[in-house]
Amino acid sequence: MRSLPKGLADKVALHLVAAGKLMDTDPEQALVHARYARHRASRIGAAREANGLCAYQMGEWTEALSELRAARRMGGGPGHIAIMADCERALGRAERALELSRSAEAAELTGGEAVELRIVAAGARRDLGEVEASVVSLQIPELDPKVQEPWSARLFYAYADNLLAAGRVQEAFTWFVHAAHADDDGETDAPERLDELVVLLGGDAEAEELVAEATAAGPAALDDADDVELTTESEAEAEVTVEEPVDAGDSAAEPTTAQDTPATAEPDAAAVEQAPASKPAAVDGAQSADRAVKASDPRGDESQ
Repeated sequence: MRSLPKGLADKVALHLVAAGKLMDTDPEQALVHARYARHRASRIGAAREANGLCAYQMGEWTEALSELRAARRMGGGPGHIAIMADCERALGRAERALELSRSAEAAELTGGEAVELRIVAAGARRDLGEVEASVVSLQIPELDPKVQEPWSARLFYAYADNLLAAGRVQEAFTWFVHAAHADDDGETDAPERLDELVVLLGGDAEAEELVAEATAAGPAALDDADDVELTTESEAEAEVTVEEPVDAGDSAAEPTTAQDTPATAEPDAAAVEQAPASKPAAVDGAQSADRAVKASDPRGDESQ
């Protein structure tokens, strides 16, 4: 902000802070603040980045892609490639999403950002009809139910969803169990997907057996995890834990687009100072997020 006059720099900074605080709780208003900051400081990378991330949250794919590209030109580095690839995919350009995933900048990514990009690339392959390739592309070292990281639930969920698309129902069920165990924050709808698959598996007994096997294959930390609940036709509940075996007798086995707000219209000053605090958005953990596996499918057919 040092290139801006002090008064303007302070004002832009306030709007950027408001955008960050509101991104998770009121993304539409966050985008209003971010657009205002971008209008008043279009040559500041942070303003363009904030505008891009808020636009992404609201499903404004073209705007998000344009702003994040501008932010990268100004600041350099591989930041937000996964989100940019996800925008390309949402715009129906799966080939471009794959090109981004193979770029030199993508090779610099590590940890959660690298995993997120893998998820997006797998979704792009699936869009192109390469379902088996999408499954294979997610078979990476991080796909390990014994090791759970902040991104594990999303990775396990994406892998399960692609397995299901490939017709591998039992394997998909197992990985939805892993996703449910890893999803402490409720990012995904893995428990609901498990309920849906019970019928495809042929009944509760088969489902319970797979749940027990998957639970036993997880980390020791799962001893304290919530049990996976399966809703059956008889409305019975199957409770499965690492310590206690299942009692077979007790159970039977495209985004809303926000209306554009004029960039020149300044948001309510009171909202800038009184915006409720919440964690800023990032690709990691989704993100993306409220966003249950959003990187896996930005249009919501696989995740929300």
